[in-house]
Amino acid sequence: MNILSLQNVSKSFGALTVTDDASFDVPQGEALGIIGPNGAGKSTLFNLITGNLRADQGTITFEGRDVTRVSAMERCLTGIGRSFQIPQPFEKLTVYENLLVAATHGRNLSEAAVLDDCADVLERTELIRRANTPAGQLSLLERKRLELARAMATQPKLLLLDEIAGGLTEGECKALIGTIRDIHARGVTIIWIEHVLHALTSVVERLLVLDFGRVIGLGDPEEIMASREVQEIYLGIEV
Repeated sequence: MNILSLQNVSKSFGALTVTDDASFDVPQGEALGIIGPNGAGKSTLFNLITGNLRADQGTITFEGRDVTRVSAMERCLTGIGRSFQIPQPFEKLTVYENLLVAATHGRNLSEAAVLDDCADVLERTELIRRANTPAGQLSLLERKRLELARAMATQPKLLLLDEIAGGLTEGECKALIGTIRDIHARGVTIIWIEHVLHALTSVVERLLVLDFGRVIGLGDPEEIMASREVQEIYLGIEV
């Protein structure tokens, strides 16, 4: 069963087409990686899936429901969660309070109803010891973990990760990969944009390649990375 389907989705800003007739399916429970050069349209694609941008053409289906014209808030309530490339927590609030904000608004529930779930997310994202720390005092890895935790606090069925490993050291990246693997093992479907390829390919089952808003490849990570077109476009290598 496909949890997400895009059919002929396009988005333009004036004369610039940033998503060009994109079509692909994401089976429930899969981890899908998305790669492509800067400006390929990766973040725009995420914004179309989450409803932060409205598609000009095409259809986006989530769990069999057409959500193409559904608001970002309603998509979140139905189970689409995301992290952002640059973490922007409420810096004066504690880590725990940041999760409470995400959970109450992202699930439309009272604070009392989400307390235990937020504590569980803190444990799973290894932030429990920092629960009462103001978010502005966190390290980069901890801020990345908080960005992941805030997305998880909405209890997503589909989790979109936007370059969450960027800027981390090798050891920090390895630690974060372990957390993402655990989330995926619990049945959460993941779509992950990432430039840190070894992190991405250690988790995902398939890779999708974008170039100028077009899907130019989708399949097994090893086969995709061995493709002549991908090496020339993404890696900048003339094969």
